Amino acid sequence: MTTFTIDNDNNITAHGTPEEAAAATTTPFGTFASEKELAGLAAAWPAERLVAIWNSLPGVTPVKRFKNSNAAANRIWERIQNLGAPEQPQPEQPAKPKAERKAKGGARTAKGKAARKITAAKNAPKSKTAAKAREATAPREGSKTAQVVAMLQRKNGATLAEIMDKMGWQKHTVRGFMAGSLKKAGYTVESFKSDKGERTYRINS
Repeated sequence: MTTFTIDNDNNITAHGTPEEAAAATTTPFGTFASEKELAGLAAAWPAERLVAIWNSLPGVTPVKRFKNSNAAANRIWERIQNLGAPEQPQPEQPAKPKAERKAKGGARTAKGKAARKITAAKNAPKSKTAAKAREATAPREGSKTAQVVAMLQRKNGATLAEIMDKMGWQKHTVRGFMAGSLKKAGYTVESFKSDKGERTYRINS
């Protein structure tokens, strides 16, 4: 199943499987494999970001606003479907595998069935590549994901403000990280308001 990731710079990348999407980057990103999942992420994003994502896609007519987040998710989803389609090699030259092609306007896709970063596993045997993908499901020690997981595993969890301050993220980045990256990694995140009325997140053990 084609799985898409979107990073803080609104770059969208198509991947062959959820495992490859999880292994693609160590920076915070949202992942989605259906219009419904994209709509779930979009609900937490500000309207300005939805407009920026749409306007960054190649070949679209720029807009100034969307009626709502669901309308934006619907149009973005339809537009990015061709990102996962393999490209035909040029007849004059033998086909050369490329790990990832960056499209104009910030949208990314990959040639073939899977998206891989050249620097991640260039010329690596398939068995080793698969093993790395499995290992990537657990947060790398010292990574931003590992730091956030450690905060959320505390007895009282961590407030939205604490995570923003610790990681230097904006609100929409934190919310997208909770709904996307941690969910895909298999964590169950509880969202609630503390006694002080602060939005707080905690990982249920």
